[in-house]
Amino acid sequence: MATPVVPVVSQAPSATDPAVYAEYEPKWASYPTDAQGWLERAREVATVLSVDAAAREKANKSPKAEVTLLKHSGLLKVLGPKKYGGGEQSWSVGYKVIREVAKGDGSIGMLLGYHLLWSRTAHVVGNDEQAERFQKLIIENNYYVGGAVNPRDNDLKITYDDTTITFNGFKNFTTGAAVSDLVVLEGAIHDRPEEHIFAFVPTAQAGIQFHYNWDNVGLRLTESGSAKIEGISAPWADALGWDAATKKPDPAVLGIPFPALLLPTNFYLGIALGALDFAKKYTTTSTRAWPYGGDNKEKATDEFYILSTYGNFFAHLRAAEALTDQAGAEADRIYGTYQDNRSAFPIEERGEWAELVASVKVVTTDVGLRVTAGVFEVTGSRATASKVGLDRFWRDIRTHTLHDPVAYKNRELGRYVLLGEHPEPTWYT
Repeated sequence: MATPVVPVVSQAPSATDPAVYAEYEPKWASYPTDAQGWLERAREVATVLSVDAAAREKANKSPKAEVTLLKHSGLLKVLGPKKYGGGEQSWSVGYKVIREVAKGDGSIGMLLGYHLLWSRTAHVVGNDEQAERFQKLIIENNYYVGGAVNPRDNDLKITYDDTTITFNGFKNFTTGAAVSDLVVLEGAIHDRPEEHIFAFVPTAQAGIQFHYNWDNVGLRLTESGSAKIEGISAPWADALGWDAATKKPDPAVLGIPFPALLLPTNFYLGIALGALDFAKKYTTTSTRAWPYGGDNKEKATDEFYILSTYGNFFAHLRAAEALTDQAGAEADRIYGTYQDNRSAFPIEERGEWAELVASVKVVTTDVGLRVTAGVFEVTGSRATASKVGLDRFWRDIRTHTLHDPVAYKNRELGRYVLLGEHPEPTWYT
């Protein structure tokens, strides 16, 4: 699949300069060889990003430099096969890598997380040949993969002939796509709207017109704005999970609901952990003790309520990490057991997995929102200054948690507890 040399119709009004991270290309030229090495690389990236995260977030420029930094680090390849130059790590390691990067910058943690999801799309909804072919393409070229995927809407229509499928329409959200090399398009067959097709296409095409209109309260550097799609074609062989001969979904692939990939929970958790660490540094260096409490202390770090609040936040985040890591281990087991034999994946196990993922979503949402809002209580009024940037943690979590409302996960879990029901497979389970 060669990237066509065609003009890009729309350009971002402004973007960060990849040259600011040039020093890291030679510094990180050698990739880690084990899980701990990859986690340490992720921490290094988070440290780099955290230095000016508040200023970059306020500037709200297209994150070309930040994606370049991810490319230099090798983190885009952490899950890829070694034979193509990847790290060949498990999903549980990938989740922790996302978490670490999100501690330094929630937007870039999200961009990395969604890249890892999109880059492995063919492993979930594609056949074996497609999965292998696209891994080779993505990993060997160190491509960043974005997505124009929202199965809730049928706003991108697909027409087709004997050789190609063609996308036309609109996407309200295209996370990371505007700074990507490849983009995953998802659309509905024009006369069969219940049937959706996913396909990788090169991003730099005249028919993909980004509107650069993402200006929300949080996750401001994720390029999640809308796009117009006109006449973008792919061969039937690239229609993930479809039989190119019959022009029908392959039941051996798409007839089996394979598990979700547990991405949001990890960058929620990373953002919350990052908020606690940021607040801790602020409290220990800048927060003043309250002089009118009746049990006055010389330092804020001696205040009972400050110590108690930090301890409580830490305990709940530790519990959330344990639950999230449990889900990561289960993801490794499921993919290791059934990736090459999806038909053997029992519906009961699929249901139990869905409920574990839902539990993590509920817990990380509740704890994340509580911690990122509550840290102001232990940092003080001066911590609300715009230049401090403490508010970005709450805004980031608040923005994404509305994407898949947690109330429905609570209801889903309630039906599981009271009635023993597993959720019906949907795009969000």
